[in-house]
Amino acid sequence: MFAPHHSIKNNLLRQLAPQALAVIGVDLFPVDLPKDFIIAAAGGRIEHVYFPDSGLGSVIVISPDGNRAEGGMFGRDGFSPVQAAVGSDTSPHEVIMQAAGSGHRIALAAFLRALEESPPFAHLLACYSQALAIQVTFTALSNATHNIEERLARWLLMCHDRMDGNQLVLTHDYIAIMLAVRRPSVTTALHILEGNHFIRSERGRIIIRDRPAMEDFAHDAYGKPEEEYRRLLRQSPEERTDIVTLAG
Repeated sequence: MFAPHHSIKNNLLRQLAPQALAVIGVDLFPVDLPKDFIIAAAGGRIEHVYFPDSGLGSVIVISPDGNRAEGGMFGRDGFSPVQAAVGSDTSPHEVIMQAAGSGHRIALAAFLRALEESPPFAHLLACYSQALAIQVTFTALSNATHNIEERLARWLLMCHDRMDGNQLVLTHDYIAIMLAVRRPSVTTALHILEGNHFIRSERGRIIIRDRPAMEDFAHDAYGKPEEEYRRLLRQSPEERTDIVTLAG
């Protein structure tokens, strides 16, 4: 059954007025979101729409030959799959949890009904969909114009924004997929960030030592999508912590 409003940590659901939340509340169910949980398969039918309270999800773009890269990242700042907000019942991309968490889900039919019955709900999701689209375009820009160290700094900052608690378990291979680079490049980039004292790596754990300096290092790779989220949603997506954990 639906959790009380005060127990919700998803930024979008928390912005809804009680009346608007009541429209979808009866159809929202709590759900665990373990690591590698597939929210939607590429080309697969959308059965449910998910609103994470914690954890990190990735929108993975897969080419016809099987090449994979992260197109977008979300957590408690959003919902997924966003295609459902325009009435689509098919996901063009794979949507997967890269770090375990929890949240709420709603069946697609109930979700579409809520969009019709609650204009504030529909408007809020449209604003988030725009914010995510801006994030995706800046990911494409970063992949084309920034070096791997800047891109990794941006990615760690984005993870850090959405952290629930203080640990994130990911393999080097997984980060390589997210950044569309080879695994040795990830290791080298981590060493550079550590050498600049932005992070410290301890037995599979990354400790962020100087976030402001890492933001400066990332330069224009980071910041604009976050600014647009704040403008569109009138609040910050960040849940800042001090530690990002990396296994492998």
